Amino acid sequence: MDALDQKILAELQLDGRLTVTELAARVQLSVSPCHRRLRDLEREGAIRGYRAVVDPAAVGLNFEALVFATLRWETPDTVGDFEEAVAEIPHVLQAQRLFGEPDYLLRVATTDLAAFQQLYDHQLARLPGVQRLTSTLVMKNVIDGRPLPE
Repeated sequence: MDALDQKILAELQLDGRLTVTELAARVQLSVSPCHRRLRDLEREGAIRGYRAVVDPAAVGLNFEALVFATLRWETPDTVGDFEEAVAEIPHVLQAQRLFGEPDYLLRVATTDLAAFQQLYDHQLARLPGVQRLTSTLVMKNVIDGRPLPE
């Protein structure tokens, strides 16, 4: 990946709806080579996809929490079972496996505190292998959706 590819990625992270013509102009390249580089970046996996970034509050998800999960290591399948089950919960926006304790960090969005409590009690606490859950509420997102650095 060269500097021009990095510039293409930077522009697309700022505005994923750019046409190839607009992108080519921004990176100072003609359309055909820009299109070729764009397709190469997609094929190589540097660009995983395109999507709209939706404001959670605009769709009624006004409550966000970070949930830390520590697992009991019961069987060799514990991690896989937990990850498969957590992937099935739509309100879990992000799940990251961590080194050390806790084992996982989950970013969860719900309509309000009562909905979070329901989710916590009826789904999160019942995930396979869970030994302990700890949560903290998000007061404010200071940095969210920042493009990757060059």
